[in-house]
Amino acid sequence: MATDLKFGIQTNGIKHAHADSMPDIDTRFRMVKEAGVFDYVDKTPAPDEIDQFLAASAKYDLPIRAGGWFYTLGRDEALLKSNLQLAKELGSLDHNTQVMMHHEDGHLISNEEVVDFYMQAVEWGEAVGVTPCFEVHVNMWSEHFGRVAEVARAVEAKGVDFHMTLDHSHVIFKIDNPEEQEVLGMRAAIEAGEVVLDPFQPGNVTDSWIEAGWVRHCHARAAVPNNPKNTAATGPDGKPGRGIQYPFAEPGPGQYHAEWHADALEPWKQVIRALLRHHARDETGQLGQISTEFIPNLDYGEGCGYSLFEQGIACTRWMRETWDEIRSS
Repeated sequence: MATDLKFGIQTNGIKHAHADSMPDIDTRFRMVKEAGVFDYVDKTPAPDEIDQFLAASAKYDLPIRAGGWFYTLGRDEALLKSNLQLAKELGSLDHNTQVMMHHEDGHLISNEEVVDFYMQAVEWGEAVGVTPCFEVHVNMWSEHFGRVAEVARAVEAKGVDFHMTLDHSHVIFKIDNPEEQEVLGMRAAIEAGEVVLDPFQPGNVTDSWIEAGWVRHCHARAAVPNNPKNTAATGPDGKPGRGIQYPFAEPGPGQYHAEWHADALEPWKQVIRALLRHHARDETGQLGQISTEFIPNLDYGEGCGYSLFEQGIACTRWMRETWDEIRSS
């Protein structure tokens, strides 16, 4: 039975309301330390921030256990290699790897291209002792969730383990959301029963990824089925954010742009429970850590009045309590 699991926070979420300025790096680490619920921070810092991150990590005894970045094939291969080397210097174990759905030349990348990039990433990662974890995420190759298993099995067919970052908010918000299901033509696969989103239904995608042992890293940002669009903010096209973030704890009056219902979080919580149950019986201890990621970006929390940081704390307390219950049962 696995006993070790770390809980951390992505540093973009170490602030309060969206309108508040981002605290300086030392202050962010101090806030995390004083919260008393986090084991580490999750970040790939900008080049001019590296020394400050290392200093704050040492000062507050908070490792930078993981980080991540996004990559466009045909342009950013060298950047990934560089970021994996940086991860080693920071002491990170895993690098969350977001691969954009379109190549630099504009074409939709194929499964074969993702597999090839994964194999290269593993080679570079093994050289420095850092594991690349390919993320399930909107705007990425994996936004059609049926592709994840196809790529993972193709990697395994080459004799290599597949490692992924599970951010199931991207799955949950598409439940009962036909508009979002249309992206990459996934709605047809859902209607045919080939892709099952509801974590309470047999054969659902998150259970399949978890049971296959592919989840090594996890981002915990709450979302609900047919999540309200983020009408608190609009993009350059005048449209609201897609809505892939929901307050975990009840927000105060006027702090969120839609009605809040605690029971709407149950599908999201169900996936965390499934992940923790699997980890508890996984002798390989594949899952290393879970990072909360309540963030102020357009599709997430831009314009919010609630505290992103306090949401991360509340979510982590619940996950720790749930993990303790599962281990003791």
